Parts: sequence; C-alpha cells; structure tokens
Amino acid sequence: MGKEITPLWLPNKYPNLMPIRAIRGAIQVRDESTSALYDAVPKLLSEVFAANGMTFADGVSVLLTATPDLTSDFPAAAARSLPIGDLPLICAAEIDVPGALPRVVRVLVHVETSKSRSEIQHVYLDGAEVLRKDLAQ
Repeated sequence: MGKEITPLWLPNKYPNLMPIRAIRGAIQVRDESTSALYDAVPKLLSEVFAANGMTFADGVSVLLTATPDLTSDFPAAAARSLPIGDLPLICAAEIDVPGALPRVVRVLVHVETSKSRSEIQHVYLDGAEVLRKDLAQ
C-alpha cells in the first residue's frame, strides 16, 4: 500500500471535513432468482457496513455490479429493501469473462469515515472469497 497523502491546506481550511473511503465486497448468489438476489444483496451490504462499524447514514454512494447470468432483478432494487434512506445506488453489468465465478454481485461502497485505508474491512461472502483471498474476511 502506498503512503496516504493529506494536502496540508485541507485540515486547516475545512476542519470538519471527513475523508471518503471505498469498501469492496462481493457475494455469490445461490441461484438466478429474485428471492436469492433479495437475500444476498441485503446480506452483503449489511455485512459491509457492520464489519466497518458504520451505519447506512455513513454511506455516500454504492455501485453494484452483477455477472451477466443474474437477470431476475436489479441488485439496487434488492438493496432498497434495507433502510438505506436516500443513499444513492447504481447498477452495472460485469463483463462476461469465460470461466469467471458465476452469479456474483459486487459492491463498491463509498463512505465518510475517519478510518484509514488500512483499517477498512472488505467483505467477500458465500463463495466470493475466492475472488480476493488477500482481502476476504
């Protein structure tokens, strides 16, 4: 990991400025169904926030991606079953890579936190641990 750089003028000019960090996560959905998606996505997002000692109010935005074999619903629709309030969500499709792990939803969650990058806990669940063995909890 590279050294974190904080511009000298930021803390002085904006003493209440909270850094924004990105948290990665992924989950393998048990099957291609709406109910499986609505089980997996809230589980993943809840664990991402809990593992980092945060609430949804700490969130800035969430990017959700799905592998091309997940088509029953949008992952963001499943995320909205959580009490996330006005947290912005957007979905995208993963590229179709031959041999890639099937039925995976990935997230990139942006949060306001005083934690350093090295303190952030990335979350990989239900088979998705194989994607990033170096980061999986």
